Amino acid sequence: MRVTQSMLSNNMLRHLSGSYSKMGKIQEQLMTGKKINRPSDDPVVAMKGIAYRTNLDKVQQFQRNMGEVHNWLDTTDETLNQVTSAMHRVSELLVQASTDTLTPNDREKIAVEMEQIQKQIVDFANTKLGDKYLFSGTNTLQPLFTGYPTTGNLNVNPNANSNKVEIEVFNGITLDVNVDGKTFFANSTNGVVAKLGEIVGTLKDPAKSGADLTGYLSDIETQMDNLLLLRAEIGAKQNRAEMMEYRLDSQEITATKLMSENEDADIEKIITELTTQESLHRAALSVGARIIQPSLIDFLR
Repeated sequence: MRVTQSMLSNNMLRHLSGSYSKMGKIQEQLMTGKKINRPSDDPVVAMKGIAYRTNLDKVQQFQRNMGEVHNWLDTTDETLNQVTSAMHRVSELLVQASTDTLTPNDREKIAVEMEQIQKQIVDFANTKLGDKYLFSGTNTLQPLFTGYPTTGNLNVNPNANSNKVEIEVFNGITLDVNVDGKTFFANSTNGVVAKLGEIVGTLKDPAKSGADLTGYLSDIETQMDNLLLLRAEIGAKQNRAEMMEYRLDSQEITATKLMSENEDADIEKIITELTTQESLHRAALSVGARIIQPSLIDFLR
């Protein structure tokens, strides 16, 4: 078979085009730092990459959920801490008012301060985090109290409940982030707001003595014990949230490592391949230039 000049030219151009294409692919890997830049480069690596990236996205979403968990628990703990301070002041006022040396006018002044503390505790019970109320159970869009207590009416929101507010923090794992605020704050007989209302009524009644007020000290101690239980519950949930956050951090590291091993290019290897390919390409150009002599005499041979 006769090998013509056009056959030599076409073969050289085809091989040079393939060499350019291979160099272009290697340079693209070097610039992007990725083994593949489109699914057609390696479908298996592409499919694994999708799975690893999906897993990483889920872990990162759970980490964002953990941020919401910490915000909820920290805000609740700070609110209960302020309620604790208010209850200490209530106890001090009760001790002061239980002595019979005080006049009805003196007790009236104490009652005024006690009423303000009651209203402040109602405000604490209606604490919001963003647009969500912390102590209304799962009815987070409405406050626990619809207003300040009046005679014979605590103004408790009928839609408030004691249900758990749960946030998903891992596959099939949820954390409840609230406490039973309705029972502590809004119970009509043993709730702290109702009990403060009783104390205020006793303080304003001239017929009541210091002994009547002394009886409320044990009630306030009971409220303080209930408050400590709520704070202990929040503390336990915070500890669990921290352990879950550590687990998520470990999962993120693992997922990132798997994705990197699957997708990231070995830069040292890529540079070596590029150098080798450039040398081969130069050699091909040099040999091609010798084989194909662009003169009319050579074409006529």
